Amino acid sequence: MFGLSLLVCGLAWWLGLYLLARDPRKPLLWWAGAGMIGYSVAVVVPHPVVVGVPALAWTGAILLLARPELIRWWVGGAAVFFVASFWLPWLVLLPLGAATVLAIRKRAYFSLVGVMFGLSAGAFLLRLLPESLTLPMIGLDLVVFGALVAVTDAVEEGEAIRADMLRSLVIAGFTAVLFGSQVVFFGGPDLLAFTTVAAAIAVQVLANPLASVVDRLAVPTVAAERAELREAAEALPKRRPLVTEDEAEFARLTRKALSHYGDLGKLVASPLIALTDDGPPLDRAAQLKSMLLSSIQRLKPADGEFGTSDEWRYYNAVYFYYVKGIRPYSVRTKREDLDAEDRRALQWFVTQVPERTLHNWQNAAARLVAVDLMAGVGSA
Repeated sequence: MFGLSLLVCGLAWWLGLYLLARDPRKPLLWWAGAGMIGYSVAVVVPHPVVVGVPALAWTGAILLLARPELIRWWVGGAAVFFVASFWLPWLVLLPLGAATVLAIRKRAYFSLVGVMFGLSAGAFLLRLLPESLTLPMIGLDLVVFGALVAVTDAVEEGEAIRADMLRSLVIAGFTAVLFGSQVVFFGGPDLLAFTTVAAAIAVQVLANPLASVVDRLAVPTVAAERAELREAAEALPKRRPLVTEDEAEFARLTRKALSHYGDLGKLVASPLIALTDDGPPLDRAAQLKSMLLSSIQRLKPADGEFGTSDEWRYYNAVYFYYVKGIRPYSVRTKREDLDAEDRRALQWFVTQVPERTLHNWQNAAARLVAVDLMAGVGSA
């Protein structure tokens, strides 16, 4: 059973780190990744409270998928249920069951996996089946759930997932076997085998973030450029073919590309890169960025002065937000480099434009930019 435990622990640890490394800014990936990592710890320390952590994390992930407006309440609720689980471990199954029911209409496949996980976790927490049977069952459910989250995120980003995920798994598996087998072969303690495998996988999956930290310390003058090159290289397996016949999907991909306007590494993975000329990946990403800017500029009204009338709203919504990088609703954003026009735009956004309205304008503007890009393709 030690070999099976080491396998499922390593697999869950890898998938949890893989989800977190995809984009640390996304709460969905944080919740799902925390559930996977929590399970990998539970394999080593199979305490009911530790086993409850994946259930709490999974509840958060399902709420983000089905009812994102409830997640801010769940942040505090998860802490309450975690503390209560020290006395009644099975309580963590109650919010998971409620979230699963809420997800039935919007995300039926997540609900199905949620039911499977709930049954496995319930069998463990209530001691209905042997621990040696229930823990692998929980692991299987979590791996399926983690894979679904990764695929969902990739579809949202307009990226391919199979090649990137398989590449990460193969390298992580190789390093885990290379180092973990030495501990097992020489008769090291079980805990050392688990920690060695975990460290080997973490070094592989988090290679880019670790390299960025080292670069900032050792070669700060070129750290940003090296990070951009690494991100571009990592993005190449994520690129999928562009289908121009589906106008709605083309507009969605345009919206996503606009959201990555200032990040050439992200633009390398955009299917819209197919609209550019052949060349090195970063050169093509820069060309796509230039094409997006040209399309945005064509949204600008002819008078040339900053305005706030209806004819200006689509241009303002994408130009100042994406091209100039103004984030009017972020309390953490402090910009000292804004010119007079930028300050006027910022003041207008803050005082006159609700955040939801800006989001709707950006969607509409993205459709117009997509039409402009398609027209360029047709005339080429």
